[in-house]
Amino acid sequence: MINARQSLRSAQHSDEINMAPLIDLIFLLLIFFMVTTSFIKETGIEVQRPSAVTAQTREKSNVLIAVTAGGEIYMDKQRIDVRMVRAHVENALAEHPQAAAVIVADRASDTGIVVDVMDQCRLAGVTDVSIAAQRPEGGRP
Repeated sequence: MINARQSLRSAQHSDEINMAPLIDLIFLLLIFFMVTTSFIKETGIEVQRPSAVTAQTREKSNVLIAVTAGGEIYMDKQRIDVRMVRAHVENALAEHPQAAAVIVADRASDTGIVVDVMDQCRLAGVTDVSIAAQRPEGGRP
């Protein structure tokens, strides 16, 4: 004879997919991608970079400083004074001790201001300071 209580209990227990491991896996993937993603820092302005045949692509540069044709200095989308460059670079070095500094100077910018910015970067402790350039059209690396 069929037991009615047992058949009701077995009907209530259907096959279900356990979602907890799937949700755990999604969160682990999300954390992995957040940790491994590198965020691009920008200077906040566009400048006309000079061209150089020997220009090289730099994979990692953590400190970007822009110098406009009018002599304005920008860092992290903020206009700063040349006297503040050292403090801003020191703050960036506190986050990334092996950071390199790249000065993105306009081709019409004053050389004296660019040299002052380079000097402030070196005084802040950056050992690798370079100036950004672009490769000319049809130029070889």
